[in-house]
Amino acid sequence: MSRVKKVFAVACSSVMLAGVAASPAAAANNNQQDGLVNVFVGDVSVLNDANVAVAAKLAAQVCGVKVGPVAVLATQVDKSGATQTVCNEAGGVEIRQNQ
Repeated sequence: MSRVKKVFAVACSSVMLAGVAASPAAAANNNQQDGLVNVFVGDVSVLNDANVAVAAKLAAQVCGVKVGPVAVLATQVDKSGATQTVCNEAGGVEIRQNQ
């Protein structure tokens, strides 16, 4: 067997083993965390399936607050699924888990 074939075989084996090792961990995480959330202003959805960072920036602009704390709220929403109210401006700005 040539050296290139041996290296390729070892690399393929390593990738397959890594995939097998990661499978139980992925299966255990059955929440909806995907890095995407929805932003509501009042009763109106203004941003659907948005990246957490983009949603935080929009909500922070509407509320007139810093983005950092809102990004933390958005990340918590994505992890837990619990709705978070950012502020009560314009009928209330909420970040909700996307479906």
